[in-house]
Amino acid sequence: MTEHPTSHEGRQPLAARPQERARPRQEAAAAGLPSDVPAQPGGPADRTATAAGTDTPATTGAPGTPGTPATAGASTAPGAPGSPGSPAEAVGGPGGGAGSPGAAGIAVAVSAQSPGAGRGPEGAARREGERLRFVGAATRRIARGLDLDEIVLGLCRATVPTFSDEILVYLRDPLPVGDERPVAPFVLRLRRTDRLRLSELEGEELVLVPDPDPTPAAELCEVRSGGALAEVLRGVRPVFGDSAAAKTALSELLGPEHPLPGGLRAVLAPLRGRRRVIGAAVFLRRPERAGFEPNDLLVAAQLATHTALGIDKAVLYGREAYIADELQRTMLPDSLPQPTGVRLASRYLPAAETARVGGDWYDAIPLPGSRVALVVGDVMGHSMTSAAIMGQLRTTAQTLAGLDLPPQEVLHHLDEQAQRLGENRMATCMYAVYDPVSHRITVANAGHPPPILLHLGGRAEVLRVPPGAPIGVGGVDFEAVELDAPAGATLLLYTDGLVESRLRDVWTGIEQLRERLAATAQLTGPDHSPPLEALCDDVLDMLGPGDRDDDIALLAARFDGIAPSDVAYWFLEPEDAAPGRARRLARRALARWDLEELTDSVELLISEVVTNAVRYAERPVTLRLLRTDVLRCEVGDDSPQLPRQRRARDTDEGGRGLFLVNRLARRWGATRLSGGKVVWFELATRG
Repeated sequence: MTEHPTSHEGRQPLAARPQERARPRQEAAAAGLPSDVPAQPGGPADRTATAAGTDTPATTGAPGTPGTPATAGASTAPGAPGSPGSPAEAVGGPGGGAGSPGAAGIAVAVSAQSPGAGRGPEGAARREGERLRFVGAATRRIARGLDLDEIVLGLCRATVPTFSDEILVYLRDPLPVGDERPVAPFVLRLRRTDRLRLSELEGEELVLVPDPDPTPAAELCEVRSGGALAEVLRGVRPVFGDSAAAKTALSELLGPEHPLPGGLRAVLAPLRGRRRVIGAAVFLRRPERAGFEPNDLLVAAQLATHTALGIDKAVLYGREAYIADELQRTMLPDSLPQPTGVRLASRYLPAAETARVGGDWYDAIPLPGSRVALVVGDVMGHSMTSAAIMGQLRTTAQTLAGLDLPPQEVLHHLDEQAQRLGENRMATCMYAVYDPVSHRITVANAGHPPPILLHLGGRAEVLRVPPGAPIGVGGVDFEAVELDAPAGATLLLYTDGLVESRLRDVWTGIEQLRERLAATAQLTGPDHSPPLEALCDDVLDMLGPGDRDDDIALLAARFDGIAPSDVAYWFLEPEDAAPGRARRLARRALARWDLEELTDSVELLISEVVTNAVRYAERPVTLRLLRTDVLRCEVGDDSPQLPRQRRARDTDEGGRGLFLVNRLARRWGATRLSGGKVVWFELATRG
């Protein structure tokens, strides 16, 4: 928007001109102005001209001059209401503060009260130009808001005191979103009320301060079908408050116990969104100020329309942001499990705070035999579509992990699933299975950055795993590699957003990450591993400006393992003597571990579970006891049929085994394997 500096060079704000601050207040009273507004030099016409920004000759084509029609989009001079940077654009002065409106905003209010401001065609043209510039500035102020509160605040700050002395904004409660059917009954809630007044002259300062005594109004209003308020809202157009219909409507809106004080002039403007009325705005002027004119109804209609459309957009945006947050939250695990022999920590950072969705995910899935599957994946892109694809792949990975398939087989089935989802549904994935008993980890890769293993002594190494092709390519075989996972070591799985950006390639980022892990481990000494949560935070601190080009998922696993002395393992032939032998073996192991207080419960539960396994097994049954913070018992057989708890009848001789397990065990479960199943239960070792 073009400015005309030649027409207003050397102008000062109203509160900064010493010759005007020195004018006695009596001059203002003689001119017909409120006593708290200082008079401008000259007569009423001069005051109006000065307030409108025409105290010096304007350049040709300057808006507001006689003979030059002013339009809403026309170029305006500095200081004129509605010009860029003018306080009329954002009443409240520089920075939008509520208590420091600028000279132009006050000048419009003064001009509206001046008796000589409306005389002759020249004054009418000036007022029309000011009105158009004000509407343009006010709608820009309203449009700057992104959320509901900002939009309503923008309406209030743009209109008080430039257009009205007070404003009441009512919105539907609850606000309908998009095509949603509104909730009945139709209820309006007072969202905001703003009222500013000119302060007394103190130290030659003229400022606007909040009025501590706004017009009282009801907090809630139920719009009666067929009532006066409903008719005004249905008509959509703003109405003067002194009309018969508006008086009844205002009484219904503000409440019968809150009548308008005498002399107040009002405009009631319905707020209509794209499909329905969503609220109402009430503009009020005090008796000492000029009343509303017919053209002011057009101004109120413009402000109400822009506000309602902005509120519609804000509500829709808020709903979309809520859906995106909920989608991302449900796609990622709320909390990580606490499997035996490993500690876990994770982090997720979206590419942008305003769109918290993406295709990165992580997961930790407990497996039979106290093992745990560690998964990190990255779907191409970071949109809601990518998040939806990620959710399907994550669900598939969880299902495949429950079948206890080898890591390479899991990636193979994920590849097939990605192809079924459609073309160009590509993702990278790292799938690892950690066994705390054997202290080994099996890793398969599908085009993902390699993991980093931080040893107890502080050495960090990038693991050599087969690179593999991304999921979704099709027709590619995946390989798995088995590596040592010593106790005290930390495995770090991550997505490429952590190590790759516009400022560095992926291998440079991986090397920087390895060096960062090694440096962090050196701080805790060679005999202690760094705290897991602090390690994750320290890794993310390596990100600098420009490094957040993609989502980041991070999964850290600290391998504690299970010592061989805490493991007891046997094979039992599927015969009738197997339950008795299992009880004797368990009794000896508990005595060796000083857990004799659990002997009765363990013998009873093992007897029930082994008896059930022997009944259906054809090959030897496995029995394993693990001592950690709990005592875990695992019984495996070659029958794929999972046991189900049922309520036995009084005449039944069996069917109560799982009932006893459920009552006595801390936790229990059954998992199907590729070659059978495992039934397990846990007992607390203390208390």
